[in-house]
Amino acid sequence: MVIIQICVGSSCHLKGSEDIIELLKNEIDARGLENEVTLAGSFCAGKCNREGVTITVDDEVYTGVTRESFSEFFRKAVLEKSGK
Repeated sequence: MVIIQICVGSSCHLKGSEDIIELLKNEIDARGLENEVTLAGSFCAGKCNREGVTITVDDEVYTGVTRESFSEFFRKAVLEKSGK
């Protein structure tokens, strides 16, 4: 099970956490990963970045995730960890 926590604190919210959550939901559904991935929100992860959203996947923190960098993030952080 891969656990993904998306920061929804004020800074990440302003930088598009809502969009990233939607992208995650769509990819998880499209790839049939509903039983392998858990999505959760979290308040400030303490890793604010000038650009993008902070996401924790299991124990690894990714900063600066944007719509443009989402595909690469998803491939590395989610697909490789889930074995897909």
